[in-house]
Amino acid sequence: MYKLLIFGGTTEGRLLAEHCAESGISADVSVATDYGASLLPEGVNVLCGRLDTEQMTALMLEKKYAMVIDATHPYAVEATKNIKAACENTGLHFLRLLRKSSASQGRTVRDMQELTALLNCTDATVLSTLGSKALPELTNVRNYRERLWIRVLPSAEILEQSRRLGYDEAKVIQEKGPFTVEQNVAHIQKSCAKILVTKESGETGGYSEKSEAARICGAEMITLMRPAEDGCSLEEIIDIIERELSK
Repeated sequence: MYKLLIFGGTTEGRLLAEHCAESGISADVSVATDYGASLLPEGVNVLCGRLDTEQMTALMLEKKYAMVIDATHPYAVEATKNIKAACENTGLHFLRLLRKSSASQGRTVRDMQELTALLNCTDATVLSTLGSKALPELTNVRNYRERLWIRVLPSAEILEQSRRLGYDEAKVIQEKGPFTVEQNVAHIQKSCAKILVTKESGETGGYSEKSEAARICGAEMITLMRPAEDGCSLEEIIDIIERELSK
């Protein structure tokens, strides 16, 4: 049987999973968290839990997939590295599903080191929407406990992590997206932030809603640019799958 393995519960991954379900294409979707699993459509088999390269390799060998699609988040560099390595180990066809970019607003930085240096040039209050993975590196921001507000997913584990790292619990906003312009405005106003920090998350990641909220509130926008990578659009990958099925 022709069967796909899709990694990632991103919007792009969900759209591809929906296409497979609607088209009768057999697909397993591997996601890291229960939250990611809850967003997926019926009709696809969900595999929940973080996998390393060895576990991915074992899964690919066991299930004998026809193709592997990496639809993980643009900033999940380690996950993509592991998926590629597992495909090399098994000889499976690897495709990277890219997220469409948005025109960036305000200032941009290439990495966390550059972001930290920029934030250390000011005493302004900052609202970070970079998520929990950025929390350790954001502790390098001067006076981060006083200056930084962080928006993360609602999770006892993430809240405990923020406490361990010294963040002020009163400045932790735990909410699930996607966020509207109005919700972003409310968070900027709640934090009294003069700077909004975000990833280059694209339209599906709510970038334009954050940009508009920053404009309304008069906050500066700083965008952490995504790593450069090669891959295919959703439409291109669907076309490749359809061609493979027609052989």
